This record gives sequence, C-alpha cells and structure tokens, in this order.
Amino acid sequence: MRGEPLQTVDELIRRRVGDNRIGLRFEDRSWTHDEVVHRAADRAAVLERLRRPGPFHVALLLENVPEYVFWMSAAALAGAVVVGGNPTHRGDELARDLSHTECQLLVTDASLFELVRGRDLGVTLPPDRILVIDSPTGDLVRPGEEEGGSDGSGGATEGGMSAYGQLLASASGSPLPDPRHTDIQKDTLGLLLFTSGTSGAPKACRCTQGRLARIGGIVAQMFSLGEEDVCYIPMPLFHSNALMAGWAPALAAGATVALRDRFSASQFLADVRTFGATYFNYVGKPLSYILATPAQPDDADNPLRQVFGNEAAASDVARFAERFGCAVQDAYGSTEGGASITRTPDTPRGALGRALPGTMIVDPATGDECPRARFDDAGRLTNAEEAIGEIVSETGGAGFEGYWHNDDAERARLRNGWYWTGDLGYRDEDDFFYFAGRNSDWLRVDGENFATAPVEGILLRHPDVVLASVYAVPDPAVGDQVMAALQLTAGTTFDPGGFRAFLAAQDDLGTKWAPRFVRVATQLPVTATSKVLTRVLRAERWNCADPVWWQPERDGGYRPLTPDDAASLDAAVAGAPAEVAASRS
Repeated sequence: MRGEPLQTVDELIRRRVGDNRIGLRFEDRSWTHDEVVHRAADRAAVLERLRRPGPFHVALLLENVPEYVFWMSAAALAGAVVVGGNPTHRGDELARDLSHTECQLLVTDASLFELVRGRDLGVTLPPDRILVIDSPTGDLVRPGEEEGGSDGSGGATEGGMSAYGQLLASASGSPLPDPRHTDIQKDTLGLLLFTSGTSGAPKACRCTQGRLARIGGIVAQMFSLGEEDVCYIPMPLFHSNALMAGWAPALAAGATVALRDRFSASQFLADVRTFGATYFNYVGKPLSYILATPAQPDDADNPLRQVFGNEAAASDVARFAERFGCAVQDAYGSTEGGASITRTPDTPRGALGRALPGTMIVDPATGDECPRARFDDAGRLTNAEEAIGEIVSETGGAGFEGYWHNDDAERARLRNGWYWTGDLGYRDEDDFFYFAGRNSDWLRVDGENFATAPVEGILLRHPDVVLASVYAVPDPAVGDQVMAALQLTAGTTFDPGGFRAFLAAQDDLGTKWAPRFVRVATQLPVTATSKVLTRVLRAERWNCADPVWWQPERDGGYRPLTPDDAASLDAAVAGAPAEVAASRS
C-alpha cells in the first residue's frame, strides 16, 4: 500500500499501523500514530455493533478533544459518515441539523448533551442512541486507562443512554475492520459538513473519502509537510477548514496533530511553542484576534513555518507573517469545493489571487461575463457596478458533490452547467480576483449598487478596528443605507470625530459607501469559525444592546442614536411604500 496512490481516508489511517512516532497531542497527553489507529479500531467495532438499517450517519457533538479524532478515524475505517455537530447552534437549529442528516448515533459530552436534552432529534436518534464520553463531573475518559471502570466514569446512564466506558471496554483490542467487508471506495461518502450559515440556513455538504484524501495530499504537498511536522488545529473539527486544511494534510503527511479544544488568541503563541507547531490552519478572523494581542519582542522566536487559511484581511496576512516570522498563504475556497483561488507572490494588495482556468465573474441576471475591473490612480475601483458579479466556475461542478437532501440548494449551485459560488467578486486585467462579499451583500444607496467587502477592507485600515462588518439597513424612502458594526481593540473607545476624519482621508471610499450607522460592539456575533454573522446584524439593525452612532444628516457628524431615534426610524421604515417593502423581500 505504501507504494501506491492513496485514494481514501481509510487507507491513510491504515498506513499508520505500527508507527510509534507521536501522532496526536492534546494538553499534556500524547498518543502514537499506532495507538490512535487502534483506538479507532475499537470504536469502529462499536459502530458496527450499533449499526442499524438506513444511512450509517454518526454525529459528533464535541469540542476539539482526542475522542473526536478517534471517532472520526473509526467512522472512516467502518465506512460510516461523520456529521459534525456545531456546538454554537442552539435549540431547534441544532436539533434540525441532526434530524435532517438522519443520524443514528450521537457522540457528545455531558455539557454539550444539555444542548439537545429533551429535543426531538428525529426517529433515527432516540435517547438510547446517545453516547456521552464523560462523567457528570466532566472528566474525560482517558485512553490508556481502564476506560469506563467500576467508578462509573465511562459516562452517564440517565435516560437509557449507553455506559460509554463499558461499551469501549467491551470492544478493546478489536482488529481493524476487514476491507473486504467494508468495501470502502474513493466515492464512499465520508462526511456531511454544514456550511457556515453566515447569511442563511446552513446546508449539509457531501464529502467523500476520496475527496478528503485527495485534498489532504494536495495541501501536504503544497506546504512540504512531512513526518517531522506538527500541525496545530484550534479550528473546530466539525468545520471543513479544520478537516481539509488541518487533519487530512497531517494524516497524508504522517505529521503530528496538536489539538486545542477551542481557539484562543491569548494562548496561541504559547501553544505553538509548547507543541513545537510548524503548521497552523485558520478560517475567518483568527489572525485579526491574534494580532490584537500585545506584541512582544520575541514573537518571531517560535517553530511556526507555514500558515494556511482563508478569509483573512490582506493587511493581517502581511502583519502576521512579519510578527511571527512565518509564511502565510491565504486562499479562497468553500466547503462545497466548486471553485478555488490561490494567492501568488505577485498578488496585488487586496486581491485573492489567481484562479484555475474556467473561473469567471458573471452577471447573475444576464449570465454574461462582467467587464474587467478598472482602477484610478489611487487604486479605487471605478466601474464597480458593471465589474462586480458572481464568482462562477465552468468546471466547478465536477468538484461539488452535492448537499444532503436539498435539491433546491443544489440547483442554485449548478446552473447552465456551471458552478455558482454565491460569492461576489471582480477581476482585473491581469486575471487577479477580488472578493466583494456574498451575493446577499449588495447595497443600493441613492441608485448606486455596490458590494460590502471593499468597504469592510477600508474600515479595517483604521488602527483601532479589529473586525468590521458592513451590511444594508432599510432606507425609509427607497433602497438601503449603510451600517457598519465595528469591534475595536481592547482599551480603545469610538471617537466619532476621528472616525469621520479617517473616512474623509480614504481616497478609494466611494461617495455612497460611508456608513450612516456605526454599531460599536464589545464582540461581534460570530460562528464557531470566527465568521461574522451578518444575518444577525441585519436583523437587529439599530435595535441592539451595543451603542450605535449615526449621522442624522448625510454630511453631518456622528452622534449617539437614542431610543427615540430608533423608534422614529422603525416607524419610518414600517411606513415605507409597498413597492419598497416588496423589493426587500
């Protein structure tokens, strides 16, 4: 097997049998690659024993703990499908995720079990199909000890739930599943990955074992990862980034996986040094949070060599690389895998990079390719209305494996034989692509259409701004007004006069782009992968607990928005003409 191309995650795991180098680290504990494989084999035997007719789907509702890796590996060996439960989802939303994907088993811990206690999780997932990995005191079952001994530390038994430790003990020493029985192929479904849901309801994206193994091999080769590397994974394992840019590349390279239960900006550098991490993956805004921690003279004294992720601000990429003495590569991609754009050394500031042949910017209304972007001497986009369109791939449909039971969403992605990303962008004459937001992120102010991402990029230049989200709020007359939510660096306060002066000094800020409303938040609502939940911000508008500043007059100064102001605005919006309300629906 070692000399043959590896096509499945199952094969990647089996290759680690007998490998006594450190394969997994968590806090102060470690396991060899061989130990990880055999713990996976025990759990694969449990899966086979508990399997019922129907989709072989197993939900993991856990933080980044070793059990997640053991069960994920077990599912790959057994031919089961892992459904990553999102701990930031709550109530009916989380229950819907698990019932929609027809899970027949749930592995969780005592604290996260509370998120689903008493919820209807579907006919395939009654209470006796929930495995709790720890005791009520929260002590993890520790591999290497007598898992689930007589002290009851194997898990709660309330409501008929299995005694977790006893279940594992009964499968201890199980052989790896017989490949002739599991018959795992590269097109065997391995994961159902929920999209982030920043602008709409999350969708369960299909990912086969072959696709995940292929991506892992490509990323490992891109960054020259080998057995001596340590891949630090603080991004949540239920998300595609942690799997495709973290776990799968480490598995393909035979590298060590170093887990943190959840991302911490303040502990980032300490973890890198403690684990000897040479590679780190991210998605969303973690670089911004890390850069917001106080800089120290010896920050670059660390083993980190490569950083890979997506959705970081261009300025953060450069600052992070300089401060921590490593190479940072930010790329564009999605859970669905239909299109990708990679930053190259000559990529202009603010651009995503270049894409594979067949990637275009298309007007979604006409289906025609948009004209190339033009810029003035200050670098400002001068033809935004005609140049911005949806990022589309002529060949992306081949990489997209579909959604679970969501035909409408699939049809929205695959139209006219093309893959439509749902993201806005523009392309210059040198074939560099720029991101302009989601297709729901258009604003129309005083008859001018523009996208949010360029405005956010300008706001992030402000030295006090850590995160910025720009979105539309309704104009009582017609169209939209611009609202921005800002998260500032610790210890700073919003200076309305200074902010207005900052905006006036930005040569590339469009005449309609300046925020009419500014929400100053201690912390913006984000997903577990640090993506800002713009749908929440749009829904709240100016009716929020955070202070909001606004310009009553378009060219005037900012002042605090009072409850009376908010009530007047709500009344004005409610009284908007019917045709205006219809245009927003």
